[in-house]
Amino acid sequence: MASAAFSTVAVAWPLMLALAQSTPQGTPQRPANTPAATQAQLPVQMGYSVEPDTVTVGDPFRLTVRIHAPRGASIAFPAGPDSGAAVEALDPRQERQGPDSTALDVTGTWRLAAWDTGDQLLRIKDIVVTMDGRERRIPLSTLRVHVKSVLPADTAQRIPKPQRAIFEFGLPWWYWLLAALAVIGIIGLLWWWWHRRQKRRKGDVDDPFADAETEFARVDRLGLVEAGERGRYVALMVEVLRTYLARRVPDAHPALTTNELLIAVRDNRSVPVNRLALVLADADLVKFARRATTAERARELGAEARGIVAAVHAAELKAAEEAKRAAAEPPKERAA
Repeated sequence: MASAAFSTVAVAWPLMLALAQSTPQGTPQRPANTPAATQAQLPVQMGYSVEPDTVTVGDPFRLTVRIHAPRGASIAFPAGPDSGAAVEALDPRQERQGPDSTALDVTGTWRLAAWDTGDQLLRIKDIVVTMDGRERRIPLSTLRVHVKSVLPADTAQRIPKPQRAIFEFGLPWWYWLLAALAVIGIIGLLWWWWHRRQKRRKGDVDDPFADAETEFARVDRLGLVEAGERGRYVALMVEVLRTYLARRVPDAHPALTTNELLIAVRDNRSVPVNRLALVLADADLVKFARRATTAERARELGAEARGIVAAVHAAELKAAEEAKRAAAEPPKERAA
C-alpha cells in the first residue's frame, strides 16, 4: 500500500528530516539576479504523522506537523485544505509550542476527512518560516492518506434489488366483500329471470288480484288503526289499490297523480271510476293535507279500496267469460 511508507515515517515521533544544508566555504557562483538573502537557507527541521494512515470515506483523521527552527524565527502554518476538495478540514488548525527555550519548536494539528477512495493528496499549502529577512517554505502538498472502499472486493456479480414502492398494501377486505355481493346479486338476478321464464312456460302467471288480497291482509295485520296511525293505514291500502290498477290497466302507472290516473282509467268499463275518485280524493287529503280521520272512516276507506279491487276483478272475469262464451257460439247464432 502506498500509504504504508508514510505510516512508517509517522510512527517514530518526532521524525526529523534534515532539510537545511549548510553554506559551503568560499564564495559560491550564483546567478546575478538571485538575492544574497536566499543563498543561506534557514536551518529548519520538520516531522509529520498521519493518524490513522488508512481510513474510510468520511472518517476523521489527524495530520500533525512539527517544525523545529532557530530561536527568533516565526512560523506560519496554513489554514488547511481548500473547501470542496477531496480532503476537507473538520476543525480549525491547532498550534502548540514546545518547552525548548533554545529554539522555536511548534506543532500544528489538522483534523481532516476524505470524501473519495484511493490515495488522496491532502493539498495543504506550504509552511512558511521567516527570520532576519530570510524565508523558508516547507511543502506539504505531497502528503496523502489512503481511503479504502467499504464495498465488496467484486461487485460486478452483485445485482441490486429493484426499487420498492413507498407503501405496499394488499386489497382491502371490503373490496372482496363488494365483489362477493356483486356476484351474489348477479346470481340472484339470473335465478329470478330463469324462474320467471319457467313459470311463463308452464302458464303459471302472476295473479294481481291474489297479490292485492295478500297485501290487504298484511296491512290489516299491522294493526295501524288500533295503534293510532290511521293516516298511514289509509295510505297503504290506497297504495295496494293503485298497484293493482297499474298491473291490470296498461296506462295506470303508480307514479300518476290522482287526476292523471282517473283520466287513464275513465274509458275502462271494468273500473268504477266514481268510487275510485272518491277514495283517491279522501286519501289525498289524509296523505298530503294531513287531515285527521277517525278510526271508523279509515276502515271505511280501506274497505272501499278493497271493494274496488274486487269489483275490477269481477268485471274482468265477467268480460272474459262473455268473450269465451261468444267464441264458443256457432257462427249462425252469432249472425242472428
